Amino acid sequence: MIKNFNKIIDGIKKMNLPQTEFVKFMEDIHDPFIVLIACILSLRTNDKTTYPATMRMLKLGKTPKDFLNVKLEDLEKAIYPVGFYKNKAGQILEIARELYYNHKNIVPKEIDELVKFKGVGRKTANLVQSKGYGLPSICVDVHVHRISNRLGLVCTKEPEETEFALKNNLPKKCWSEINTLFVTLGQNICKPSKPDCGKCNIKEFCKFYKSSVT
Repeated sequence: MIKNFNKIIDGIKKMNLPQTEFVKFMEDIHDPFIVLIACILSLRTNDKTTYPATMRMLKLGKTPKDFLNVKLEDLEKAIYPVGFYKNKAGQILEIARELYYNHKNIVPKEIDELVKFKGVGRKTANLVQSKGYGLPSICVDVHVHRISNRLGLVCTKEPEETEFALKNNLPKKCWSEINTLFVTLGQNICKPSKPDCGKCNIKEFCKFYKSSVT
């Protein structure tokens, strides 16, 4: 167990930081396919753009079967202006066809199976496990990677290293809440540049903060 981890988690919760509409949506949806395609939209795109694009996309369909009848140009139009929207539209339609014809319309639970789909990496696969299936899993995005290293929970260079380091040192019961808590902290306080450490009530546990004041 990583030292002070429970105090860190409790401290973040007590700050009661505001969540974006997209974060709230991903917390509440519990549908593996929707979690999967929404996460694809979110890659390299901020939540303010991703959320309305996701809502427009879901008007076209909510299941793999629905997307069999969606035209590429209609999906591109719906999800614009998310980053790489043309590529993402093609990926989503390809995944929908693959799920419908080869997986009985069911999104796999296993990370090794999920990453076989075009455009799906470990970040997305872990999120599908966690938010879609309610399984213990740690989705490591830029916020989780940055904050884990700033706090000194890990010492890693790549998100995948962070994922395995956290999984090796934390009990499974803690895994699924890490992404939402660290994303919210990162969006509000622990930003990439000029983090607002003065407003953070877990700075006493933070390696980055301690090094900045010495």
